[in-house]
Formats: sequence, C-alpha cells, structure tokens
Amino acid sequence: MASQRLVAAAAALVACLLVLPVHGRNITAILQGYKEYKLYNQYLSETKVCDEINSRQSTSMTILVLSNDAMTTLAKDAGDSLPAIKNALRLHSVLDYYDRKKVKKYGDESAATLYQATGDAAETTGNVKVVDQEDKNYGFSAATAGARICTVTKEVETHPFKFAILEVTAPIEFDGLFDVPSTANLTRLLERAGCKVFASLAASTGVLKSYEDAMDKGLTLFAVNDDAFSAKDVPDVKTMSKANLTKLLQLHALPSYNTKTSLKSVKGPLRTLAPKDDVTVVAKGDDVSLDTGKTRSRVASTVVDSVPFCLLTMDSLLVPPELYVGAPEAAPAPAPSEAPQGSPAAADAPSVAADHADHKSKKPSASSAVASRPIAALTAAAVCSVVLSSLL
Repeated sequence: MASQRLVAAAAALVACLLVLPVHGRNITAILQGYKEYKLYNQYLSETKVCDEINSRQSTSMTILVLSNDAMTTLAKDAGDSLPAIKNALRLHSVLDYYDRKKVKKYGDESAATLYQATGDAAETTGNVKVVDQEDKNYGFSAATAGARICTVTKEVETHPFKFAILEVTAPIEFDGLFDVPSTANLTRLLERAGCKVFASLAASTGVLKSYEDAMDKGLTLFAVNDDAFSAKDVPDVKTMSKANLTKLLQLHALPSYNTKTSLKSVKGPLRTLAPKDDVTVVAKGDDVSLDTGKTRSRVASTVVDSVPFCLLTMDSLLVPPELYVGAPEAAPAPAPSEAPQGSPAAADAPSVAADHADHKSKKPSASSAVASRPIAALTAAAVCSVVLSSLL
C-alpha cells in the first residue's frame, strides 16, 4: 500500500512540474544575486546589451563579467560614454561556451562576440582570443596583436556547452573599441539613410528640433525612405496641414531609448511623441513591426545605435488612424430623443466611452503581468505540495 502511494505521489509530482512555467535565461536576473557585479549589471541594463544576450536563447554564450572596481576602470577608459561602454560590453559577450575543462582540452582559439556580430568592428577586431595559460589558468584577450590577457579568476556559473558566466581580472580593450559614430547632425544622418523627404518635413515643421532636444534624454526615431511617401493609402503630405503633418512625424518617435532587439520584449502600447497616439509592437521571430491600429510597418534596419539615441528605418509610413486615407468618414450623430417618462436621465447613464476608458485604465500593465509569473509558479508549487500531502 505504501509503495502504491509513493508511485502515485511521484506521478503527481511529475504532473505538477509540467505545469510550472519555464523561463529562458535572463542575464540581469542572474547577476542580481552577485553584489560584486552590480555596476556591470547596471550598465548591461542601461545599454540594453542584456536584451541582446537574452534574445539568443538558442546560442551558446560566455559572458565575461567584471567586478565593480574593474567596471569602474572600463567606464573611465570609455570616457563615461554609454555608446562606448556598450561596445565593450558586447566585446565581453562571447558567442560560444567556454570553461576551464574545454580550454584545457582544445587550447587557444578565436571566438566571435556580440560586438563582431553587429558589424561595427573593423575586420575581425570584434573577436576575442581564448588563451590556455600555465597550470589551471586560462583567459581572454582582444584579437589585436600584443593585447593583454585577462585571466579568468572565477567561474561564476557554468552550464556545459550552453551558458557560462566567467569573471576576468580586467576589461578587454583595444585601440578603436571606444570609437562611436557622431550624432551631432541628425539631418545628415537621415539623408545618408535615404530619408531626405522625412528630414525635410521634420525641419520645415519644427519637429526636428523636438527630436534633437530628446536625443540626449532618450529617443528612438523610426524614419522612412523617400518612396514611402508615395505609397498607396498614404496621405498627401503636400496638402496636409502643419498640425497633421506634425502629428504624423511625432508618431515616428518614442521618448525612450529602444533598439530593434529590445522592442521584441515590449508588451502593450508604446507612448510616442504624438500626445494622444500610441503604437503597438508586433514581433515574430526576428521581424519587428509597429502598428497604429490602421497601418503596420516593419522595422527594417539600424542606422545608428548610440545610447540613449537609436535611429531605425522602416518599410512604410506610420499613419495616425484619423489621417489614414482608407478610414471611413464619421457618421453624423443621431438627433437627441426624449427619454421615456420614468426612465433614468441620459446624463446618469454610463457612457460607452467612459466605460471603455475605465476598462483601459484597469488593464494590467506589462510589468504587472511579468510580476504575476512568480505568483503563478508559487501557486502551482503550493498545489503540488497539497497533492503530495494527500497521497503520502
């Protein structure tokens, strides 16, 4: 009888475990448990390199972390420039798995990094060298000749052939690592990206100044090429009022720093520079699109990623719902009728608009949805406990 109960309990436990949520690796969540890497983790979040790491769930990776003191040195070497620090953090994100056992078995080799994968590195300078040192030691260095070797001092976490976090003695650097593109002339950046009409309209309406004022605080700009303005169902910007044209251009900018990769994890509407117009992210695989409710456009490429500013191009123009060419004209309001005697006054009846607004205000946010996941896990765990107790 006791053995039957044990078998039943084991089966119930397996069933419970199957319903528990399974999450991929999250580098910032992992590093939160290590106060000695607090500064490193902070910069991972500020530069959104964490999103690039987390998006590669199926890729074997090794993250070379720095202690708070070593990270302070790196930030100083980078002139406290977030774009330059981002280059370095990408260089410390290796696109392969390494630990002491593997290095001692296979010896020295070259490995690609997130920095090399961006295409920003000159030739193969975005790679790192894996170096087998004396005794049990091993380390990493820049791919350039004569680069110093940064020895691994601690294997923080290792999940063989999948994911590793290794602490190295000092930051990996080389001449040119901290070079970042200039964003001083936004008009020139737009024109070079083939967005001359977009740049001209932004300048003539004064929206360009709004873009420039936001660049140092946080701005994601979605620009379109010249052909997009002559596409089907796109309003004629030549006859559009300045107010509507301003709204259209404001809809193409977010007052926050987002990369194409980080947009994939966004849930719910995103606030734009247009006061009353939001956009929604639609992500499928590597494709990311923005939806206004009437038009949807795919994010094509990254022109400039310079924290806290990111310039992206899109396949087509985003149009506010009220300016969409195919939008039906609003039907005339029906004539008011007297309410039957004894019925509640119209003013006392809840309006559909008010009810809808209240419903929207009560809609759970993305953050609350994420926060509810651990609660769901605990609830499932509690159910498992009750099931086991009843069977044993």
